[in-house]
Parts: sequence; structure tokens; C-alpha cells
Amino acid sequence: FFLCQDGENPPSFTITVISDAGENDETVQTTLKFTYSEKYPGEAPLYEIFSQENLEDNDVSDILKLLALQAEENLGVVMIFTLVTAIKTRREEEKKQKEKEAEEAEIILWPSLMQEIKKKRMKEEQQAGKNKLSGKQLFETDHNLDTSDIHFLEDAGNSVEVDESLFQEMDDLELEDDEDDPDYNPADPGSDSTD
Repeated sequence: FFLCQDGENPPSFTITVISDAGENDETVQTTLKFTYSEKYPGEAPLYEIFSQENLEDNDVSDILKLLALQAEENLGVVMIFTLVTAIKTRREEEKKQKEKEAEEAEIILWPSLMQEIKKKRMKEEQQAGKNKLSGKQLFETDHNLDTSDIHFLEDAGNSVEVDESLFQEMDDLELEDDEDDPDYNPADPGSDSTD
């Protein structure tokens, strides 16, 4: 934003520099007033911060120092654009630096936060484990568990049907009879092998 002051001698104008966002997503705005000196550009223009929004005192001081440094480096050259660009660039760099520092702080805090969550979860699991009874304790406290399986089996039906036709022709099967083997010893599992 550029505003020229008509009829002033020496000529002066204001330029407003707006940075995207500062802390708490506030827009930072600085209006600079430049007044040409008689020997400009061989001599630096006069400059001042005409108005500002959301700018801290140390930031104002930094801007004035930056303007002085840039004006000295650019003597002999038309420099207003360079001065304004330097301020805008500095504000953007400061914003990026703050974002980077915030991100690094978050990264540093992340492991301790995860450790805290892990400790809390372990404590909750321990508390839940203390209230959990063992099998023996369950039977000692609830005597209905002794007979609960019986009720389950009765509900399912206790009858088993066997198809006897499957066993009628068992004589045709060639089953080994270990009792006929003279080397068979039931106490010795290796006695059944045929050497």
C-alpha cells in the first residue's frame, strides 16, 4: 500500500508493509514514512515508523536498525524498494523461525507426553488386574460355578447317538494285535518296533 503526500517539499510518502500473521495469528502491519533528502540517492532518505499494529517495541527497534543498515549499504542507488523488501523479508524470516521453534518444542515434548500416556495406561491396567480374580478365587466366591457346566450340558442334551452299522464289519479290518507279539512289552515303547 503506497500513499504519496502531495505538495510536501521535500517529497514524502508512506508505504504499508503487512506480514501474514504474527503470534496468535494476528496480522502485523507497519506503515513507514519516507522523505527524500536533497541529495537522494547519494544520501539516505529520512524514514520513520508512521504507524504499526501488533508490533512489539523490540521489533520497532529492529526495523529501524535494519533500515539504517540497508540505507548505508545502498547509498548511491535508488533504495526505497530495497528497504521495504528487507523489512518484509525479515518479518517473514522471524515468522518462520518462531514456527520452527514451536515445532521443535513440540517435538521435544512429544516423547515425555507419550511416556506419560504409557505410564497412565500401565497404571490403569494394573488397577484392572488387581480386581481380576484367579480361577480358584472365582470358585471359592461363587459356588454356582461348580454346577454351571452341568446345567450347560443338560441344556444342550446329554444323549449321544451311535451308528452301530459302522462297527458291523470290523472283522474284515486288519488290526494289529500287540498281545500276539512275543517281543511286545507295554512298559517299553520301543519294544513294538520290528528290527
